[in-house]
Amino acid sequence: MIQRNRNPATAERRLATFHNKNTHAAPSVEMWSSCTTLVFTVVAVSNFSPVHVLEFCESADPDCSSHVDAASNNHPFAEPGQTRWKANILNLTQHLDLFKLSCKKLIEALPVDEIDGNFVRTVKNCIFSRSNPTPLSGSLRLAAVSKDVIEGILDLDVAVTWSEDFLLYASGAKLLPGSAPLAHRYGGHQFGYWAGQLGDGRAHLLGQYLNRNGETWELQLKGSGKTPYSRFGDGRAVIRSSVREFLCSEAMHFLGVPTSRAASLIVSEEPVLRDQFYNGNVKTERGAVVLRLAKSWFRFGSLEILAENGEIDLLKKLLNFVIGEHFSWIHSDDPDKYLVFFSTVVTETAQLIAQWISVGFAHGVCNTDNFSLLSVTIDYGPFGFMDSYDPNFVPNSSDDEGRYRIGAQAEVGLFNLEKLLVALSPVLTQGQKKQATIILKGYLDIYQMRLQQLFKDKLGFLGDDEEEEDDHLIVLLLKMMEDTRSDFTMTFRQLSEVSTNQLRSRNFTQMWALEDLSSHKLFSDWLIVYLQRLSRPQSESDLHRQQRMKRVNPRYVLRNWMAESAIRRAEESDFSEVELLHHILSSPFVTQDSAEVAGYAARPPLWANRLKVSCSS
Repeated sequence: MIQRNRNPATAERRLATFHNKNTHAAPSVEMWSSCTTLVFTVVAVSNFSPVHVLEFCESADPDCSSHVDAASNNHPFAEPGQTRWKANILNLTQHLDLFKLSCKKLIEALPVDEIDGNFVRTVKNCIFSRSNPTPLSGSLRLAAVSKDVIEGILDLDVAVTWSEDFLLYASGAKLLPGSAPLAHRYGGHQFGYWAGQLGDGRAHLLGQYLNRNGETWELQLKGSGKTPYSRFGDGRAVIRSSVREFLCSEAMHFLGVPTSRAASLIVSEEPVLRDQFYNGNVKTERGAVVLRLAKSWFRFGSLEILAENGEIDLLKKLLNFVIGEHFSWIHSDDPDKYLVFFSTVVTETAQLIAQWISVGFAHGVCNTDNFSLLSVTIDYGPFGFMDSYDPNFVPNSSDDEGRYRIGAQAEVGLFNLEKLLVALSPVLTQGQKKQATIILKGYLDIYQMRLQQLFKDKLGFLGDDEEEEDDHLIVLLLKMMEDTRSDFTMTFRQLSEVSTNQLRSRNFTQMWALEDLSSHKLFSDWLIVYLQRLSRPQSESDLHRQQRMKRVNPRYVLRNWMAESAIRRAEESDFSEVELLHHILSSPFVTQDSAEVAGYAARPPLWANRLKVSCSS
């Protein structure tokens, strides 16, 4: 864990002193990144933009938020008349033959492997290999589609997803106009050790798309067959992992966390053998393909493989391309451009991890090949959202030592940035290397500052004059949550929903998470100080405070038990719960009748504690 020298017991004593003095003066508090509580630390620069939506939404209300339309409107089988009308208004493309990709910029700027073919091999002196998807066998079915991606990013009328052509294009059986599929070569440190050549072992980059907003997105199929980087794999993905990737990509976006996106999920009847928990119990599952998008799929490992193999000219070429395309404020003739690039990645990586922590998200496999150079969340595997607050929460059953536990993510981010700096060293002067080391030392402060602000927002604090007291309240709340095993998501959400009068009277009827928290011996003292803090400034109404807090504290996240329930149905060709979850998680800050009926804000079922997820996918 990344810690400062702080002690929760000291915080408890100072809370009592503060309460006894009955004063508004901030206590001299130990900084809250202490304790076994959390290892949160981060960034002064704040570009976190939570989704702003209505406070409550009846699913039958036609005036509800646009993200809480009737569920069918977010599903491929919506009414054609309505989507046609919207398509005409938005000038969306209604025929896939008119939708064009391009690989020209990538191929012209970056070298492609001279050897063709999907056979596994060691690849040198290139960034990409040409590799065509392998069509799935058997019948295909569209299991899920993101209308927000299809219409909002790809400029397509969602009605095109009902066509046979879409099934073929989005599964890799047919190539979109302009597509020249590529597999990316990269390496990486996995669980702390250099793993050598990795690369896109079951993913195909179809090409880039420039949308009507001037944004360039890279479209990639995952689960679309073997590539030169498949190693011992079969190039496929199964329903189980593909449902998780589709749902979490979209859920994270609507939580306001930078992420890749998912356009569609297509399932097949193709049998795929998987040993899910690596215990010799091989089962036959069904193949699936996710069409996913990102501004760029380059990652730390994209640079590491080049530095490791001494391909320095190619390292510079890739860096110049990435900076020119995605860090346009950095001038190409700036002698410090690589240093500025590194500083930006340090800051944005710290911010991203702070945002993960603020919603209780553990990535599960924080290897350098899974860290984006653009600091967006990519490669959803054995991730998990915490139920009970636990800084040692490990979602990945393959992570025996807990290297990637939720409380260690900031520390792992630092490790990964250290490896990125090693990869950049060949293109830095001695002076720049020293400056880069200084920049890296500031990572924890950036992380801590950002995380502190996120948690102040979650608790409804206004103003910057009471930083010490705020830290005190945050760290002690987390310690009480850990001791009582209070639910992370619902504790903060119910603090958003409860009135100050209810807090004073401790009336927590139907607020199960607050009931759990209130069993702690220090809760009453903490509550008095918390209520005093909420009263400043006095100009804000309690209703406005609740509205602010609801905008940053989700009521629904993709808990593993929810994903598992949807997966079990999907494996029986019932995709109704995938659709329901996608619909609900598109408005996670809004109370929704269908979600309440499904129990998505209720205490997790007992069987949720027995769930395991692994790297197998």
